[in-house]
Amino acid sequence: MLHNQILLVIALLLAIIGLHMLSAKIKVSYPILLVLGGLAISEIPGMPHVTLDPDWVFLIFLPPLLYEAAWYTSWKDFWRLKTPIGVQAFGLVFFTSMVVAYFVNAFIPGFPLALGFLLGGIISPPDAVTTASVVDGLDAPKDAVTILEGESLINDSASLIVYQFALAAILTNRFVLQEAATQLLWVAFGGIGIGMTAGSAIYLIRQRLPTTPSIDTSLTLIGPYFFYLTAERLHSSGVLAVVAGGLFLSYRSHEFLTAKSHVQSGSVWSTLSFLLNGFVFFLIGLQLPMVIEGLGDTSLARASLYAAGVTALTIAVRIIWVFPTTYLIRLSPSFKKNKTGWKTEILVAWAGMRGVVSLASALAIPLALDDGEPFPGRNLILFITFCVILVTLVLQRLSLPALIRRLRFDPDAILGTPEQQRESMSMRLALAAREHLDIHFHDECKNIPMFGRLRTSYEWIVSTAFIAGGSSAQSEDARALGARYKQALLELVDVQRKELIQARREGSYDHHLTLEREDELNLEEARLERSHEEIESAEASPSSKIRHQDWKEPL
Repeated sequence: MLHNQILLVIALLLAIIGLHMLSAKIKVSYPILLVLGGLAISEIPGMPHVTLDPDWVFLIFLPPLLYEAAWYTSWKDFWRLKTPIGVQAFGLVFFTSMVVAYFVNAFIPGFPLALGFLLGGIISPPDAVTTASVVDGLDAPKDAVTILEGESLINDSASLIVYQFALAAILTNRFVLQEAATQLLWVAFGGIGIGMTAGSAIYLIRQRLPTTPSIDTSLTLIGPYFFYLTAERLHSSGVLAVVAGGLFLSYRSHEFLTAKSHVQSGSVWSTLSFLLNGFVFFLIGLQLPMVIEGLGDTSLARASLYAAGVTALTIAVRIIWVFPTTYLIRLSPSFKKNKTGWKTEILVAWAGMRGVVSLASALAIPLALDDGEPFPGRNLILFITFCVILVTLVLQRLSLPALIRRLRFDPDAILGTPEQQRESMSMRLALAAREHLDIHFHDECKNIPMFGRLRTSYEWIVSTAFIAGGSSAQSEDARALGARYKQALLELVDVQRKELIQARREGSYDHHLTLEREDELNLEEARLERSHEEIESAEASPSSKIRHQDWKEPL
């Protein structure tokens, strides 16, 4: 039995990998292809039903995926746009829940208001995993991406609050507003405080105690579970704890992670994210047989009608909410410098894809009430949730590229196009490297043309500077000169990294582009450190010889 389960998991992994490669081939967003692939595979005769355990999503999948999304979110941009993000993440969730509750109460016979709020809490939040996967690769404006990613990071906590209160009201037949308000404050602010406190503890441990790349990588894997479980244990928001801890550690990562740790943890997280994201979207598609079978006495046609109405309302409510609230936000003096254009508002209003958190919340509804009676409307809620996820993910994601082309976004007036930013970033880092060379290698560099110092790699500059030393190069021991050469290159990597960190704090370039360049510097430093260690090892070994031209040749 165990062997069969392992074989099924391996088969699913192979299917996920194959569909991911196919999505790159046919240029279709991989979350959509994985969901549709799961739907198709679920209809294969003899295919065993794969059920999605909500505990797996909330405990195994959600913490690392939220943590990764928070890690790659710009804290500066997040804080700059905190007002629209907060209005979307909390205000829109509560508004959507209320509208959906009253709509289904009137539209679906025998559907009580409390059950409507339960459904509203489930389907109201766009999903962080879905949004990050879907928005990636689109030529969308930075502010729109920041709002969408920031909103999706924290709106799960708001929706789960509505969900928990509605579920408690159904199970206990009581609801006290004062208790709910008090619990809401603790859930929100307690989760943030726990995440910041736990993140600070990890930060101090990494600064005060010696670590290795393997230890650092292990801590990044343990961290999100530590944040989540601690907050949940204290009856606060595990989602907000993971997000707060992830944002804090990401902002401070350059202070405690070495280049080797960055490279190793980045590789591990890239693979882990690929597998977890693939499983999440694939499992959504595989739920179809179970969802349809659970409808019971409700016909598929009638259930589809209900689902279509709720889906259309959910999309419309988001559009109706965005424009008036954005206008009100613009009236705030603190937001006048951060106005978003109407084109950005249209994109934010349309990009409201739901995902696995909504489905997991629906699956987590108890099968029975406290008195043993079947939970009313559970199967219909599950079916409606599945349809909302499918329609918003497929319809809205497929239409996003055409919408972006239609809106004809102008290049960001401050940052410019990605190509312009990369060119500007390269020039800024080259200038910082040149300044360092002029100070420490003035005599060797004075004969190198200015164009060469700016346009070529600094490795070539240092190599030329050492060769230009001529007599000094011939008089020094080859090994010592080689070590000095490597050390000079490492110094320039550090100079450029400090300049890049400063640019990131200033918001001079797109956050993802600075992370991309930082990865390049980390790879380069790791390579140089390895070469430097080889030289030191050779110096320590009497039998080792390093040729004089070794330090002259390109690495």
